[in-house]
Amino acid sequence: MVTRNISNVLKESFWMAIDSIRKNKLRSILTLLGITIGVFSVIGVMTAIRTLESSVESGLNVFATNTFVIQKYPEIDFGGHGDRKYRNRENITIDQYKKLKRRAKLPLLVSAADGTSVRNVKYRNKEVKNSVELFGGDDGTIRFYNTYISEGRNFIDDDIRFSKNVCILGMDVVDRLFPFEAPLLKKIKINGLDYTVIGITERQGEAFGGSKDNFIAIPISSFLEKFSNQWSSIRIHIESSSEKTYDKTMDEVIGLLRSIRKVPPELDNDFETVTNTVMIEQFSGFTNGIKVFALSVSVIALVVAGIGIMNIMLVSVTERIKEIGIRKAIGATKQDILTQFLMEAVFLSEFGGIVGVILGVVGGNIVAVIFNIPAVIPIDWAFIGLLVCSIIGISFGIYPAWRAAQLDPIESLRFE
Repeated sequence: MVTRNISNVLKESFWMAIDSIRKNKLRSILTLLGITIGVFSVIGVMTAIRTLESSVESGLNVFATNTFVIQKYPEIDFGGHGDRKYRNRENITIDQYKKLKRRAKLPLLVSAADGTSVRNVKYRNKEVKNSVELFGGDDGTIRFYNTYISEGRNFIDDDIRFSKNVCILGMDVVDRLFPFEAPLLKKIKINGLDYTVIGITERQGEAFGGSKDNFIAIPISSFLEKFSNQWSSIRIHIESSSEKTYDKTMDEVIGLLRSIRKVPPELDNDFETVTNTVMIEQFSGFTNGIKVFALSVSVIALVVAGIGIMNIMLVSVTERIKEIGIRKAIGATKQDILTQFLMEAVFLSEFGGIVGVILGVVGGNIVAVIFNIPAVIPIDWAFIGLLVCSIIGISFGIYPAWRAAQLDPIESLRFE
């Protein structure tokens, strides 16, 4: 008995599978569609999330090294389930900030900031019609936003003490109001009031599709006098002297602020402590939930697609009973028949998986285009998707293939 080369058997089975699929184009395309949609859904979502995660470190690292922020509301609150809880908290006031700054011994820097948005910022006949972020701060505030003064000067104590109408501009505002002249010592109008430009900051670029340079800074005292209301709550920015003293500095500040705000020992903090790490962890927790949901939906879609493959293979076996009988009559073994039909099922799954991966990567990277961030190709998820397709092809194709292999050759030849 001559043993046939296994590679020749696989090659022959492969081309017979291709020929069978080609003869039933519409049925094969509809089956492929189910696999493609299932793989597209998971690869598309994973690519989009991976694209966002790749820019999270730069996008959410909004504060300088070894710094944290004390504020009334969380920086990120997915779902908004705690709105009432946070809204009912006492505002953080400038007096509380001053007490904390006097009492705290460990921080290298304690700074205050508050913000809003304004429109119609003007300089002579030029106007910024879009919304501009306006925040009040002191000499340390610019430092916390990971930027520096490129021209002019920072705020000084007299600017804060006497609530002077001076301002520092981000580069977006400079580009719109002063395209052809130097902005320093020029007066711009904010809500009808004149502010003298004393400094401009370095250009920072974009994050998550928005500019980080579209802002105007004024002294915190001027901001509170002219732009605050009963809902205004300042943010307190803290910088530790080093990474080693970071945790001790945070513990000291939290303890002092609890005392200043008279929070009872048995109650939780009535303010939020925000760090770059906390924001990244919150974002990761949100994306992990999306991943689980996407995987659940995709598993259902792939199982349905697998049932479709089983159905088409059972129909194919029924239609080709006589062909199977002829093949067996001229020497094909059960293993040959099993391999042929199993190869057909796996090919359908893999081809649909490849199309789904390509569409998923392209669709997921639309996020990169929208937010102007680098595109990514999730190689690991692409291989996982193709592996799952192979498992589905084998799992749902094994029964039809086994059924074809068990057919009696004599009965198959008589089948009409």
